[in-house]
Amino acid sequence: MNQTANDGKALDIELVSFKLCPYVQRSVITLLEKNIDIKTTYIDLNEPPQWFLDLSPFGKVPLLRVADTALFESAVINEYLDEITPPSLHPSDPLLKAQNRSWIEFASDLSGNFYRFMMAKDEATGTQLMEDLQSKFKQLEQQLQYAPYFNGQAFSLIDCAFAPLFKHISTIDKNYPLALFSDYPKIDAWRSALESRPAVQSSVVDDYETLFSDYIRNSDSHIARFFN
Repeated sequence: MNQTANDGKALDIELVSFKLCPYVQRSVITLLEKNIDIKTTYIDLNEPPQWFLDLSPFGKVPLLRVADTALFESAVINEYLDEITPPSLHPSDPLLKAQNRSWIEFASDLSGNFYRFMMAKDEATGTQLMEDLQSKFKQLEQQLQYAPYFNGQAFSLIDCAFAPLFKHISTIDKNYPLALFSDYPKIDAWRSALESRPAVQSSVVDDYETLFSDYIRNSDSHIARFFN
């Protein structure tokens, strides 16, 4: 495993994680793709330890501790990990790189919207949120120009950003069919390519699907009744 940064210094990094967080999974995919071996500490976000709250201004994961410095927000963490271990998972062209960063923000917004759908208390709210999701996926479908990944053959940080969302959707699909991508073949093909990638498959804990299903089942959400 890669134990040094590009300046030759040994890496002293710890990832603070919650097992079901898609934003954490983004950083785990990046770590796996970059072959960086670090310590991972899991916390319960319902009862976060005080040391974590002292380090995380938003009280969210992922949190990356680099020696005595704490980094937060998955996009920032991923860019740091990318910069210290070349070659880069960002496009070299400045405009394309900026475009990728824009759509990474879009992925974050989509992930938040999908979480609100999962937690919707009634069918009417869920239906409205699903319509909003469909509208955003339509925008994404129109943006996709290449295959198998967002930028073509090269796997990039933007792929790290979308893969966990697709994983959540696929897991929900097994219990509550969503058919989110039936009208979006480019997204569906991209999702399949990402889900077959080893780093994406290894980005979740072994009991991820059981934990995820239990989380939904105990959520008092509209779709919880479909999780037997």
